[in-house]
Amino acid sequence: MAQSSPDQHVAVLAFPFGCHPWLLLNLAGRLACAAPKVRFSFFNTPKSNRQLFSTSQATSPQNLKPYDVADEVPEGHVLTPGNPLEEFELFLKAARESFRKGMDMAVAETGRKISCLLTDAFLVFACETARDMHIKWVPFWVPAPYCLSAHIYTDLIRDTYSNASEAQNSGIEPIDKALEIVPGLSKMRFRDLPQEVLPGDSSSSLFSSTLYRIGGVLPQAAAVIMNSCQELNPATLTDDLKSKFQDLLYVGFLTLTLPFPPLPHSDATGCLPWLDEKKTTSVAYISFGTVAAVPPHEFVALAEALEASGVPFLWSLRDNFKENLPTGFLQRTRKQGKIVPWTPQTHVLAHRAVGVHVTHCGYNSVFESIVGEVPMICRPILGDNRMNGRMVVDVWGIGVGVEGGVFTKNGMLESLKVVLGQGERMPVKARDTRDFVRNAVLGQEQGKRMREKIKDIKDLVVKAAGPNGIAFKDFKTLVGVISK
Repeated sequence: MAQSSPDQHVAVLAFPFGCHPWLLLNLAGRLACAAPKVRFSFFNTPKSNRQLFSTSQATSPQNLKPYDVADEVPEGHVLTPGNPLEEFELFLKAARESFRKGMDMAVAETGRKISCLLTDAFLVFACETARDMHIKWVPFWVPAPYCLSAHIYTDLIRDTYSNASEAQNSGIEPIDKALEIVPGLSKMRFRDLPQEVLPGDSSSSLFSSTLYRIGGVLPQAAAVIMNSCQELNPATLTDDLKSKFQDLLYVGFLTLTLPFPPLPHSDATGCLPWLDEKKTTSVAYISFGTVAAVPPHEFVALAEALEASGVPFLWSLRDNFKENLPTGFLQRTRKQGKIVPWTPQTHVLAHRAVGVHVTHCGYNSVFESIVGEVPMICRPILGDNRMNGRMVVDVWGIGVGVEGGVFTKNGMLESLKVVLGQGERMPVKARDTRDFVRNAVLGQEQGKRMREKIKDIKDLVVKAAGPNGIAFKDFKTLVGVISK
């Protein structure tokens, strides 16, 4: 796709948590195929590299090689359950030095000096590292563009929120006010923001202070890469972001390959054969990603609602969380549902039997649901989840939030009824038969509208990813940036 120097050597630095390393590897793999003369060295922790390359090593381009860097978790140290920040911060404290050692190893092995840093945008120290090395820095932003905008405008947001709190006389709680001060975020509320953005001590944790620095360092990058399609974002948001950076490149959704590729190995969990036996749009699929964790009492409420609803369910749930389920739940629902520690999520969401996705609203999960045409029940947990949930429920109208922001048995039953439109199968609060029938009909109508809207958005995603979409042009531009 582009002429490149045979001496170019791109160091790819991963943030080894959640979906971040997988998306960066996907991007690096595409770039390596497009620029075969460029060497790509992928630096990541041993644990994360094993997970990534156990399935992709055979198909990795020859000019891309993984290298291990220390995760900095002390030997014998037991991480606190449900506290991802602990692991994040152990890694970040030593990341700069760990990556430097890894790059020295790759340079000695290849005989090629590093010519460009392609990194996760969370690794803000890479700005100074690239400057010291006199090379280009190209950060990759994994979450939604509107989340990046929130981090850029952190100071303005905090000042506005503090002033609103002091002058509270409108009858509206400051947390519920719209973010009209930030271009493109007028649909958001202060309550939707990541906790690191809201007023507080930006140095209260290393991770918080790292995110606080994003707005200051990204404008110094040669280009900022977005895990998104420009066509899906408000023009006001895109125009404002473009005004902040030297170049802003939308390369599409890095988890999505359309059409979906075949499974890399057999479906050991048996999810897809199990779904084959279910009726169309009848199954509730539940997954909260690899980092997010629902409080134990909400697990109980969710499980009780699933059991009471009679809806077939497929639940991606790691074994260590099963202890939070109600006593006897697994035995009582063995014919109704299937619980597995992992699922091939894109394939599950694309299956005709799945009718609703109960999700934490991770950015990639949202768009995997859209491509699968599956409406969502949203229970945001951390990070950008609440902003994504606001888009799903109030902007696109392709899902519902859980009542009060937390799982309750009755609230979950109502949400299932609305999305699946199967009120006649579920217990509902109704004073008489007329109310029961009316609620069932309303649920069917709402679910139908959601499916119509989600199909329209999917068509836009497919078009945006095509040869005439902006992502195709921006990817070609990116190849030129990193290979010259």
